[in-house]
Amino acid sequence: MTPLYLIFLSASLFFTALILHFLIPALKSRKMGQKILEIGPRWHKSKEGTPTMGGLSFLLVFGIFLLLLLVAMIPGCKFISPPVFLPLLFTLLFALLNGAVGILDDRTKFRKGQNEGLLPWQKYLLQLLLCLLYLFAMRQIGAVDTVLYIPFVKKTFDLGFLFWPLSILLITGTVNSVNLTDGIDGLAASETAVVSAFFAACAFTVGSLPLAAFSASVIGCCLGFLLYNFHPAKVFMGDTGSLFLGAAVSGMAFLLGNPLILLVAGLMYIVESVSVILQVGYFKLTHGKRLFKMAPIHHHFEKCGWSENTIVAVFTGLTLLFCVLAYVFDIRP
Repeated sequence: MTPLYLIFLSASLFFTALILHFLIPALKSRKMGQKILEIGPRWHKSKEGTPTMGGLSFLLVFGIFLLLLLVAMIPGCKFISPPVFLPLLFTLLFALLNGAVGILDDRTKFRKGQNEGLLPWQKYLLQLLLCLLYLFAMRQIGAVDTVLYIPFVKKTFDLGFLFWPLSILLITGTVNSVNLTDGIDGLAASETAVVSAFFAACAFTVGSLPLAAFSASVIGCCLGFLLYNFHPAKVFMGDTGSLFLGAAVSGMAFLLGNPLILLVAGLMYIVESVSVILQVGYFKLTHGKRLFKMAPIHHHFEKCGWSENTIVAVFTGLTLLFCVLAYVFDIRP
């Protein structure tokens, strides 16, 4: 398993970096630059015009991955067993289609000439539809059922119908939380690389080749992207990349058969979303007062004087800590 894992990681890193080498000038030539909100930190105005939609590199790499998987699954092919890799196929499609929603959102922003693309309900409706299709497909092939494993407690409960709304909430919540995390240079890609490494470790432990291949590829994409996205960023991933990564991370949890582990391994994603919910709720309840200087919470620390690199280091370090705790206390036999 290890050599194959390293091949996927190395190939995805190399091709992501190579694609971005040519994609960044192309995005610049088409004036696909990021618009910066006036309500954001004032020093972010210097980033205006930085090419966005760098997440297209993820979609191109995984599009190639998908084609290779489809070829390998042709009846009579001796490389892989189709039934084993069907969950991976549907997870790949789910992540790519969420990336397509990101493309639509990013393109809408450029047409409008502002930092707001699809309306929130439009984006969520598309995500909800994709989530339903993904869960239905996984159910049809027997990759998921209504039995839910509870991390740390290490018990399972048959939730019946309740399993489906809970899964939908978990997946769409994760996708949008990763989207919120993508607010400063290197943060979303760094955290996702660590979370993907956690799932890779889980794959080795449980002997899941599909999960190992998928997580390795996501790690490679994140590392390749970070070559251009560390502060000061030469490119942003945009919703194209963040929605793809959110769906990919969600898919890893379902490939593992332990979706709730995301609440631990991906806790920093959740913190970002919760900070926004608390900020909006507090603002409405107190008629204009703010709980944080700015939300999501990484911007609060920016306004407290933290540098972007410091925030990325601390948040990624905390993600690593939570992933280690999740592995040691729940995954490791």
